[in-house]
Amino acid sequence: MNPARSPGRRRASSPAGPEIPDQPGVDPRLHRTLEVRDHTGEPRRWHLLDSGPLLAERGITPRGTLLAVHGNPTYSFLFRSLVREDIPWRLIAVDQLEMGYSERTGLKRRYQDRITDLSMLTDALSLRGPVVTVGHDWGGLISAGWALDNRHDLAGMILTNTGVHQKLEEALPRALQLATAPWFRTPSTSVTDTFLRTTLALSKPSLPREVQDAYLAPYRGRARRRGIDQFVADIPAAADHPSRSTLERVASGITELDVPTLFAWGPRDITFSDRFLRDLIQRVPHADVHRFEGASHLVWEDADVAGLVADWLETTFGTAEQPRSSAPAWQPVSAHAEQAPQRHIGASIAELAADPRHAHRAAVVELGGEDGENREISWSLLNRRVDDIAAGLLAHGVRPGDRVSLLITPGADLTGVLYACFRIGAVAVVADAGLGTAGLTRAVIGSHPDWFIGITKALIGARALGWPGRRLSVQQLPTVDRAALGVETSIAELARSGAMMRELGAPLNAPWPEPDADAAILFTSGSTGPAKGAVLTHRQLGAMFTAVGDTLDLAPERGLVAGFATFALLGPALGAPTVVPDMDIMRPGDLTAPALAAAIAALGSPAVFTAPAALRNIIDTADQLDEAGRAAMAQAASFFSAGAPIPAQLLRELRTLMPSARALTPYGMTECLAVAAIDLEGIEAAGEGSGVCVGRPVPRVEIAIAVMDELGTTTGEITQDAGRRGEILVRAPHVRDRYLMLWGTTHTAMRFEGWHATGDVGHLDQDGRLWVEGRAAHVLATASGLLTPVQVEDAAESVPTVRRAGAAAVGPRGTQQVVVILETESGYRPGRPGRPRPAEPSLQEAVRRAVRDRSGAEVVAVFTTSALPTDIRHNSKIDRAALSRWSAQTLAGERAEAL
Repeated sequence: MNPARSPGRRRASSPAGPEIPDQPGVDPRLHRTLEVRDHTGEPRRWHLLDSGPLLAERGITPRGTLLAVHGNPTYSFLFRSLVREDIPWRLIAVDQLEMGYSERTGLKRRYQDRITDLSMLTDALSLRGPVVTVGHDWGGLISAGWALDNRHDLAGMILTNTGVHQKLEEALPRALQLATAPWFRTPSTSVTDTFLRTTLALSKPSLPREVQDAYLAPYRGRARRRGIDQFVADIPAAADHPSRSTLERVASGITELDVPTLFAWGPRDITFSDRFLRDLIQRVPHADVHRFEGASHLVWEDADVAGLVADWLETTFGTAEQPRSSAPAWQPVSAHAEQAPQRHIGASIAELAADPRHAHRAAVVELGGEDGENREISWSLLNRRVDDIAAGLLAHGVRPGDRVSLLITPGADLTGVLYACFRIGAVAVVADAGLGTAGLTRAVIGSHPDWFIGITKALIGARALGWPGRRLSVQQLPTVDRAALGVETSIAELARSGAMMRELGAPLNAPWPEPDADAAILFTSGSTGPAKGAVLTHRQLGAMFTAVGDTLDLAPERGLVAGFATFALLGPALGAPTVVPDMDIMRPGDLTAPALAAAIAALGSPAVFTAPAALRNIIDTADQLDEAGRAAMAQAASFFSAGAPIPAQLLRELRTLMPSARALTPYGMTECLAVAAIDLEGIEAAGEGSGVCVGRPVPRVEIAIAVMDELGTTTGEITQDAGRRGEILVRAPHVRDRYLMLWGTTHTAMRFEGWHATGDVGHLDQDGRLWVEGRAAHVLATASGLLTPVQVEDAAESVPTVRRAGAAAVGPRGTQQVVVILETESGYRPGRPGRPRPAEPSLQEAVRRAVRDRSGAEVVAVFTTSALPTDIRHNSKIDRAALSRWSAQTLAGERAEAL
């Protein structure tokens, strides 16, 4: 054989083909062309990006190679962001034949042909392991095929917005149905550049013009777009498609690839939706997953995927100087903490049901339900109900580990279903309606539930919005409604069948879940971005219940008034009777004093929990209380609120309504409830300070501070010394296990080993008390030094006519300017924020002086508004990011978006 004609042998580079213009973000030295024989034996010219020479210039020995394969209709330009200083890996990003700046051969290339062509290219490059494949769109399928055929060199896989399998019985995504229609395919893919421009238009906000031009450049003219047409034609949706067998081989084969794997996803993709991500997770269950909420098909353009990849590569494989063969064993923050006494979640329900002193006492009380009637369920009945539902769920096919999304009004129904899920090991997905429709939709779809259980209103929404999961209703529905909503059966029916099975001698015999099995996914408020799903195991959730119970001193003799949806779930686990007030649970800030009084009266002398925003409304509606209502309020044993720090003055005002109650304000978060706690007497003893004093750690909790530099960046120094300001770190047995499908967010929150980084900023004082000063992301890095939002806001709120203040930062870190936006006592109007207006000169001067005197900061502008923007769930956390966006646009002379 003539060695010059042997397959895979590299030939000299050829200058043929279009000239490659300057590309944004691409060093011209990355471009490389070479000729390699393809699957037909003919030499073909490839174009690729190769970062090897740049690494050599920097004296870096690559840790390995990233083999990046694009899909349709992009090319290697998609992966330009992988060339960065914190990725010491050689990047080989190819333009597939017929695509990008590689040769147009005129051949019709099938799926297997492209896998073979790629393997022959890597042989010509003498590419050896460790290799991590990187694939997007159809490049994901091709890179997975290469991984199977070259597993001796494979070290890991990264897949982004792709799909490795399409069931024959499943319809193609609508976008692909249209794209593959014969009458539409060629006119849109090659005759015109409609397909390409439509793909680029998926990104929101729009891609910069120079980036769009770079994607369009190699596809000018019909002849250069035929590869786009061929790619679409090669989608193997039918059983007899020539590429179907290869698709089945690869889809089955990747289940055997036991290598570190990362899935990075843009959920707004109209083609490769979360359905394809769910399929990938089932095939590669050990994969790390990160969903970039808001990102679409071109996730590499819409999000910092390269930053995620950099962190993942270092965490998984180490560095060239300190390599490791695999990722370190997973260890959650909770494993580093003193452990709480372990009990099965819900065991207290059975214990109280068996105790004659409590069996027939109220466990859950609902006031003013849908029919306007009060409803009460005893511990004995609740225990039977939980067991009946658990047995019915198991019989219907719900299995341990299945995710069950619950959208049920807090009360007896939700309690029964939730604790039945805990009992059989199903994972409860709790995303309350307080997130709003858009936030709730993101949370439900993003949790990939196997089952959805909801009230009728929620089922209608699930049907209309395409929420995943087999559907069950709470109450039995008419046949027509059940069919229209896609409901299989109801909890009422399952409970009846479960009760019947138990009566016939088949008691619930399911084992209790293992302590480290997932128990629940609880969603954060979404006040600092899209709501995140915090995953807690049975061990962690049980420790959380214990921490709350210890902090609030809950017991069967003293129940809980739950004015916030999530807290309505805690009572039964703590053995505390729970009453839900007559209120709109979606608007916890609207809880009125009369509604609260009625709830207190139902239990006698309970602990009262409300959202922070409700406290002001309770005071404002106190004049509506009659004599019986005031007497009921006076019986409250304690009241507390979590979700935002509570000013001492507000606690004092509440004391006038609940004089015998201990005024407690715990500090915590969805990821770790509770962390610290303080009562009114403790707040008064602490006195004035920078921020809001939230007290000392609750039992088994440790608090530390990650010190910040002058730009507000944590330095890596961890301290428990008094007076050091920085990000608040927490260690506890009830810190969440991880964030659901947010590998990068989990990694960031755990960047200090053994600690959960809360995202809040504050400091400890000489007595070990924690002071919270706002969100770490909102610190103001000014020319005169680092300021926290609360420093500025507290100073502004010291001005007599100011009701509440929000601090905003404008400009680059280190030279940021401070803007203050106010609610005034006379101008406040509840509801949506109004457009801010410049404050009166006298008020501006008073605020500037107060902030200058108390913090040393200079305020450049002061505005007033009818209401500051807050999060949906708590109605209390100021959306400082929205204030900063508005201020930046306004001071730049632009028309600002609404708050």
